[in-house]
Amino acid sequence: MPLETRYETTLAALDALHGQDPRGVVVDGESVPQELWHAGRMSAWLERLHGAPDELVRLAVRGQHLQRWQVPRSDYPEGRVGYLTWRRDQGQRAGETTARLMREAGYGDEQAERVATMIRKQGLGRDEGVQAVEDCACLVFLENYFGDFSKQIDHDHLIRIVQKTWRKMSPRAHELALELPMTADARALVEEALAG
Repeated sequence: MPLETRYETTLAALDALHGQDPRGVVVDGESVPQELWHAGRMSAWLERLHGAPDELVRLAVRGQHLQRWQVPRSDYPEGRVGYLTWRRDQGQRAGETTARLMREAGYGDEQAERVATMIRKQGLGRDEGVQAVEDCACLVFLENYFGDFSKQIDHDHLIRIVQKTWRKMSPRAHELALELPMTADARALVEEALAG
């Protein structure tokens, strides 16, 4: 029986941690740990965005939401500063943990740090790997969370969020986002945001 590659070992370790998420979502009638499902959606979008992404980008995309349930958003102050601090801390934690798992599987420090940098989204707009992580995160948000999210936020704030999200995405991600099935209300919001 062949030994697992370091990539397969790291991926399995990431998914084992994702699988510990106590929150669940129902997929095809079966309860799945929410974070494991989210990581799978991230990987699926990466395959649509890039024909043959390298393994470091694949690991960064898979580790981007790692163990988020352990430090909920509610632990931070309300408002933009609290949100940005929470998001930065989450990226730092996920990057460090993914890099550690990579080293344990046999990757070198340079490769592990490269993945951690992508997860922290350092170099957005300048680095192809970082852009891939951001594109996947935006597409998962638009595909799975935007409809419910749009019912909780006031109209003008929501328009600004869509505009900021759009600015962070690549042209290819824009194409894919516009193909997403949306309710008529959600589609109207997106169109209004893009026209502004």
